[in-house]
Amino acid sequence: MRFVVFGAGAIGGVVGARLHQSGHDVALIARGPHGQAIRERGLTVEEPERTTVLEIPAVAHPRELDWAEDEVVLLCMKTQDTAAALDDLRAAEPPAGLSVVCVQNGVENERLALRRWANVYAGVVMLPAAHLEPGIVQAYGAELAGMIDVGSYPEGVDQRCAAIAQALAAARIESEPREDIMRAKYAKLVMNLVNAVDALCRPGEDRDRVRELAREEGRAALRAAGVEFEDEGVSDVRGRWARFDVREIGGRPRAGSSTLQSLVRGAGGVETDYLNGEVVLVGRLHGVPTPVNAALCRLAERHVREGRPPSSLAAEEVLSAARAGVGQWTR
Repeated sequence: MRFVVFGAGAIGGVVGARLHQSGHDVALIARGPHGQAIRERGLTVEEPERTTVLEIPAVAHPRELDWAEDEVVLLCMKTQDTAAALDDLRAAEPPAGLSVVCVQNGVENERLALRRWANVYAGVVMLPAAHLEPGIVQAYGAELAGMIDVGSYPEGVDQRCAAIAQALAAARIESEPREDIMRAKYAKLVMNLVNAVDALCRPGEDRDRVRELAREEGRAALRAAGVEFEDEGVSDVRGRWARFDVREIGGRPRAGSSTLQSLVRGAGGVETDYLNGEVVLVGRLHGVPTPVNAALCRLAERHVREGRPPSSLAAEEVLSAARAGVGQWTR
């Protein structure tokens, strides 16, 4: 079984590195300066107690790989890039029995993958990592790299699911097969609703209020839709961080959420439309106003378009935009 990591940034780079170090056959798909740096100099993995350079095969496009029958593709890009990546994957004409695992935040990726592939799995990823410079990723867990539970989409488990979880666990990534994997993914979605808040807004009491309101709206919308999202294993952040033994690297803590890291890198896009925007969609379908999350989507798009610095917006601007949005609510 070969693991093809499509999107070797913070999560994909660390997961690919751990699988490679544990003896698995791994190939990376990475583009731009990051992919070029990996191909020229190897993948540099910085940890609390060591730095390692790994020579892992890396290509820029799926068509550059020689595909075999026993392949597992780990999708690790942001959701806004998933559809194009899946089209590139299909154009490479890998075997029909390919397994696709969505090791991503949000709940849209599995839907996109299932339109194109039959064997789709959901992965709930909780892994303290960062990627800010080409060719370099940071793994902040000194004991375990993180946690990625896996389940068949939309529910259940099978032998391939169990084999993937076993491989991850052997690679110092806590993993179990889960029949109710989407419950955990929705729990993670609620947690991720604050990513945009922290990426956009300056710290302070108003920011804390926006964080609270975003999650309140998310829970209300999901309850109205009948979606189960309570999961103690996902919500126990402190317990996980203690198990992973999360530490600083070179005297620096983790560089914030994946959304914040995208702004720092100038990535040209963030995944807010597929995190906060998912709550907005569910709310509109089920008659639940979600003005704070809608405002965060609009303001995140503007932030990227205008090239504004991370964490530079007054949280009151989000609240003001949300108040204006309430008046525009129709059903």
